[in-house]
Amino acid sequence: SNSSSSFCSESRECLQFDLLCRTDEYEVRRSSCLKRLYHYISGANEEGVRFEMTAPVLVEVPEEVKMWEPAIYTLSFLLPSAYQEHPPTPTNDKVRLYFSDMPDMDVYVRSYGGWMLSITSRLHAHLLSRALLRAHAHFNHTHHYTVGYDSPLKLLNRHNEVWYVVEGDPVCGEEHTPDTH
Repeated sequence: SNSSSSFCSESRECLQFDLLCRTDEYEVRRSSCLKRLYHYISGANEEGVRFEMTAPVLVEVPEEVKMWEPAIYTLSFLLPSAYQEHPPTPTNDKVRLYFSDMPDMDVYVRSYGGWMLSITSRLHAHLLSRALLRAHAHFNHTHHYTVGYDSPLKLLNRHNEVWYVVEGDPVCGEEHTPDTH
């Protein structure tokens, strides 16, 4: 059964899992959100293609979820350019992968180092949204993206971002406007 654990009571961002069994010393849990995608990019597709890892990895995080509604997070990997027109079909019919084109969009970005943990990402999303509100910037308040660029094996000099999608014209500070020739 899908569990929401008692120890994850202070956050709305808890990973859902199935409790397979429990002993006095440990529990066995199954969470398949990343596993399905990992198997697909590791060759579990009709062409047997093993995709090289691409960057960034995006997680769409809902901002406001009612207590009785499940939070739905969307995990996205960039498909290598050679497969974007015709992505191989997953071989497991229980795998629910959705291929979509990322629309052109402007995003407000806050960068940070370290690990892309939910509490860290939530803090940086909060700091970015406060800065945007102070600047009177218009942005989509329904969700934000957490964006990771590094392999889990990389320990130092990690780069992560949080994004809010711009609505209307972006608000830029005069001295930081990029040159767009």
